[in-house]
Amino acid sequence: MGLFDRFKLTADAAPSATSDVAASLAPYPASDGLYAFRNNYSYLASREEAMSVPTVARARNIICSSIAAMPIILRDRSTGVRIDPPRVINTPDPRVPGSATYVWTAEDILLTGYAYWRILELYSDTYRVRRVERIAPTRVGTFLNDTGTEIQYYTIDGRRIPESGVGSLVVFYGNDEGLLNRAGTTIRAGAELERAATMYAREPMPTMVLKSNGASLPPDRISKLLESWGQARRNRATAFLNADVTLDAVGFDPEKMQLNAARNYIATELSRAIGIPAYFTDAPTGSSMTYSNATLAKQSLLDFSLIPIMTSIEERLSMPDFCPSSQVARFDLDVYLRGSALERAQVYEVLNRIGALSVEEIQRKEDMIL
Repeated sequence: MGLFDRFKLTADAAPSATSDVAASLAPYPASDGLYAFRNNYSYLASREEAMSVPTVARARNIICSSIAAMPIILRDRSTGVRIDPPRVINTPDPRVPGSATYVWTAEDILLTGYAYWRILELYSDTYRVRRVERIAPTRVGTFLNDTGTEIQYYTIDGRRIPESGVGSLVVFYGNDEGLLNRAGTTIRAGAELERAATMYAREPMPTMVLKSNGASLPPDRISKLLESWGQARRNRATAFLNADVTLDAVGFDPEKMQLNAARNYIATELSRAIGIPAYFTDAPTGSSMTYSNATLAKQSLLDFSLIPIMTSIEERLSMPDFCPSSQVARFDLDVYLRGSALERAQVYEVLNRIGALSVEEIQRKEDMIL
């Protein structure tokens, strides 16, 4: 069987839109995924392994939730004037909150390097996209040309889909192959360490051993001895041992097992691979870098972690099938970088004094006018 025979199509018609909202937003088993322009259809690590590592889970939640919390606006390319976007921009799938769609879209780009929406409806007058649903990357297949350099068409669940219009895909391209491949080996090492820590917590080593110095003790005496010794320890009372029984302390030294050191190392390496400052994942860095306020911390996160994914989304939504060529889609950073009440008041005062913002515009920014 040829490499692409597994993707032979059963029908050329556009697939009907799924009514299962949960399926469109559900996590996906990355080991079964298909990856455009890749010759192998598995990842170096699975999503389940990645999310079992606390550093990855925390970074994913911070990055994807931060992006999803920012509204998207349209601006005129020549004047920069703000324009209210169509509903599909901030609520791509009307069946679910827009933030849910963008959380999973951002995760798909972060983990796999791609994200997919299926077009469910177009406007009858402009033929622009009106309604979509998110499609998990593992459901998407690609059929390449003979040289493997160009995608001829896409499939969803093994069925060919139209190249344009209803049923076709909106593709978001990340700037690399995704975390599951870029740091797959490190993710798997982190998952193994988490399993080792869980195993030790479930079956800990004994911290002390009672040893007979002479003849073997009968089972009933051993049971009574262990019971009385354990009771004394629980009550923090004084325990007594006969001369024929000694106590050997075994103990457990995490440093000797180097489990903590290994987990800290993996946490630091994964923070680097993700591109998130270690400050946000509590990973040790060996430096004393801190942030003087929340605004500076958010700016650092924006610069290092959010912008690559945000740019992928902005540029795709700025294409003609979503908005006119004279407009561009942008995330509204005012909401994200919102400072304290005092900081905002000082900025508004200056902007109002130089005529950059009117009192009414300031009130709208502060949600004083709905």
